[in-house]
Amino acid sequence: MSLTTFLAVLAAAAMHAGWNAFVKLRLEPILAMTMISLTAGLFALPALAVTGLPRGEAWPWLVASLLFHLGYYIGLSEAYRRAEMSQIYPLARGSAPLLTTVIGVAFLGERLVPLQLGAVALLGCGIMLISLLGRRRGSRFDQGAIGYAALAAIMICGYTLVDGLGARAAGDPHAYSATLFVIDALPLTIYVALRRGRSAWAAMKPFWLQGSVGGALALGAYWIAIWAMTVAPIPLVAALRESSVLFAAAIAYLWLKEPLQPSRLLACCLIVLSLVLMRIA
Repeated sequence: MSLTTFLAVLAAAAMHAGWNAFVKLRLEPILAMTMISLTAGLFALPALAVTGLPRGEAWPWLVASLLFHLGYYIGLSEAYRRAEMSQIYPLARGSAPLLTTVIGVAFLGERLVPLQLGAVALLGCGIMLISLLGRRRGSRFDQGAIGYAALAAIMICGYTLVDGLGARAAGDPHAYSATLFVIDALPLTIYVALRRGRSAWAAMKPFWLQGSVGGALALGAYWIAIWAMTVAPIPLVAALRESSVLFAAAIAYLWLKEPLQPSRLLACCLIVLSLVLMRIA
C-alpha cells in the first residue's frame, strides 16, 4: 500500500468516527442514521452528474451492498440505543476486519504477507480490548446491544467485500461510489417513513444541520475507502480504516463524556503498533 493510500484511509477513519458520533446526538439513533444516509445521498447527486452511472457489471454488487447497508444501519442504531459509543463502536468495527480478512484471503484470492496478517490480527485485538476495558465502572454489557453490534459487524464485512469487488467491476470507483450513495439513501428513508410516519420528520427537524455534517463525513469516509480498495488489498484497507476506533475513543471521551480508563492506553498502543506494521510490511 502506497503512503498516499495509507494516509487517505487514515483520514477516512477519522471522518468515519466523526459521523458515528453524530448518531449519539439527542435523537433516536435510527433517525440520526436516516438523516446521515439521506444527506450523504443528496451530496452525492452532483458528483453522479459528473461521473455518470457505472457499467452494468457493477449493478448486482450495488444491489447486494444496499441490503448489507440496510442491515448495518438497523443493527448499529439499535446497538447505540442500548449502550455507549465507546463499547459498541469497537465491538462492531473490531470484529469486522477479521471476518473480512478471513473471507478475502480464503475465498476471494486476496493476498497478504504474514506481517500484514499479523498486523490485522493485532489491530482486531486492540480494538476489542478498547471495548472490553472502556465501560463505566460497575456497568454490564447489554446482551441485546452485543447481538446488534455483532449483526453490524457481519454487515460491515459483507458490504466491504461487496463494494470492493463492485468498484473493481465498475471500472470507475468514483462512478460506483456516487451511485451507491444516491441509491443507498432510499431504503432506510423508506423504512423509517413506513414505521414512523410524520413523527420521524418532526423529531429530525431540529438536527438537520448536524445531520448534514454527519452525512458529509460519511460520504467522504466511505468514498475514500472504496477508491482505496481498487488500488490495495481489500482486507488491508478494511483493517486500516478500523483504526477509526482511536478517533472514536477521543470523541467519546472529549465530546460525549464517556470514560477513558487508563487501561485502555494499552489497547491504543496495540492499535498504533498494528498500523506501523501495516505500513512497513
